[in-house]
Amino acid sequence: MSVVDIKEAVAEIEAVQEEPGLPLAWRWSTMHRFVMCLAMDHDGRWAYQMNSLDVHDDGLIGAVLAFARHHQLGRGQDARPLTVLPGFSYGNYRFDAVAAASPAVHRFHHHRNEALNKVVSAVFPAYLCEFRGDENVEEAAMRFERMLRPTRVSRLPVPYLRMRYDNTRTGGGSMGTSRGFTTHDVLLRELALLEGAPGSFVEFENRPGEVWRIQWDGSWIVNGRSQDVRPSEEWLLKVLGCALDGGDSEPFPT
Repeated sequence: MSVVDIKEAVAEIEAVQEEPGLPLAWRWSTMHRFVMCLAMDHDGRWAYQMNSLDVHDDGLIGAVLAFARHHQLGRGQDARPLTVLPGFSYGNYRFDAVAAASPAVHRFHHHRNEALNKVVSAVFPAYLCEFRGDENVEEAAMRFERMLRPTRVSRLPVPYLRMRYDNTRTGGGSMGTSRGFTTHDVLLRELALLEGAPGSFVEFENRPGEVWRIQWDGSWIVNGRSQDVRPSEEWLLKVLGCALDGGDSEPFPT
């Protein structure tokens, strides 16, 4: 591990200031919409950083950083590309976990301070259904940068979902036999397009690795069993583990 004085490195950041209410923590902003907050571990050898865009909830940010520091989330060079720990809650938010992206995934300080980058976990409030835990660096970086939107504290769950499909009517389909990451709205769209397209299929996999294959051949066929109606969005969200109930915040659409 590179030796770096984290406090000294942070002090060199323009317009940095101490984070109120959280010891050994600082914040800075390069533009009014984007705020970065970093909390150093008590031994000074690792740090946890949360970035937020547009909405900056100081209470939530402090709770996430304190949770990550307490559990040393994603600390060390041997940490998984994405680490997730359940048991987090704050206010009316529906997050049930905190996730950490490794330095190779987040690259927050890449080019500016490589030594600092190597000792920082990118942490954010998350939903347990979003992670399997075996993502490699390439998969983790793609999901972190393009799918999970970790800087948005108002975001809805993006369940772990891999899919492949082929549609004889639209001509659409995935390449090869591997299932690729996608979002649940894409899955819903392709399921709807199956009707009236015999020989087509949608096959998807959830976080625990369970696989469903859905076809239409005059009736709906789910894993070889015929049924009268198309699988509902409510059923789909339960299968993906992201059907959220209760609470006062904005619900996941059902």
